[in-house]
Amino acid sequence: MLKVAICGGSGYAGSELLRLLSLHREVKITAVTSERSSGRKVVELFPHLMGSLDLEFEPLRPEILLKKADLFFMSLPHAASQEAVNFFYSRKKHVVDLSADFRLKDPAVYEEWYSTRHEYPSVLKKAVYGLPEIYRRNIKKTRVVANPGCYPTGALLGLYPALKEGLIEAGSIVIDSKSGTSGAGRKAAIPYSFCEVNESFRAYGIATHRHTPEIEQELSIIHGTQVTINFTPHLLPVNRGILTTIYCRLKGDASTGHLLERYRDIYRKEPFVRVYDEGNLPDVRNVRGTNFCDIGMKVNQRTGTLVVVTAIDNLLKGASGQAIQNMNIMMGFKETEGLNLLAPLP
Repeated sequence: MLKVAICGGSGYAGSELLRLLSLHREVKITAVTSERSSGRKVVELFPHLMGSLDLEFEPLRPEILLKKADLFFMSLPHAASQEAVNFFYSRKKHVVDLSADFRLKDPAVYEEWYSTRHEYPSVLKKAVYGLPEIYRRNIKKTRVVANPGCYPTGALLGLYPALKEGLIEAGSIVIDSKSGTSGAGRKAAIPYSFCEVNESFRAYGIATHRHTPEIEQELSIIHGTQVTINFTPHLLPVNRGILTTIYCRLKGDASTGHLLERYRDIYRKEPFVRVYDEGNLPDVRNVRGTNFCDIGMKVNQRTGTLVVVTAIDNLLKGASGQAIQNMNIMMGFKETEGLNLLAPLP
């Protein structure tokens, strides 16, 4: 059994790691950290795990945790993961980091968008961006994975085939995303309180959202030249899920059916990507509680525009589910182990 520790287990992503890993046949959870909940039993915070886990939250003390686990999930705030990731990685442990600290390959770009200096550029160079559908081979060989952000996951999977095949104008991409409020984290803040979110729908972070450089970095790698996008996120009055609508200009004439065939061909072996039939489009309700990314599309022949729609659960394919998928690949487990959630939550 692989011994794993979850650093930062009291948030939404941490709770989903606990839930899924407690059912994983190849894994034993040996430690869970939380500074605010240290000393409390995990089931006090998450009663739905009663009978599955008998652990207490403990402080993040790397020297002590080092002896308890072989793989570490870092579910900490941005800028808080750097030192711990470096500590465990330098001591030959495997790490999956759910923060943004090792996603951006250029330390200067990271500092510009996160207002924090990157202190471990040598580890940053070793980190593999953890989108399995694109980087599976590299994930297999690394010991440190930078788990993608939730918005980038839906956007990149929706654009990858079209950009890879040269079917769209790279300079024309507009990404419009809507997320459930769990994407803001499990914290008390007025903008995310019930009365502020309920019966509300608003855009935020226009031209400034921190996932923008992450999306641009990966699209530029796929395309081979610099890609700049327009990205606008919105806050939905639902608990979980991200619906992303992508607009891009086609290079030539193409039908919806033809493009769907190209997407199906590229994703035909991917266990967690579902490409819809023509005339059907994704709905966040149908991916909630699963690790799927659902993709649908329509060509607007009148304007020569490809419109791609993706749906993911921001806490699973957008965070914890993808982190476990990456762990499975790193450790040679069956990629779907612990993630066989075929039916969405009711």
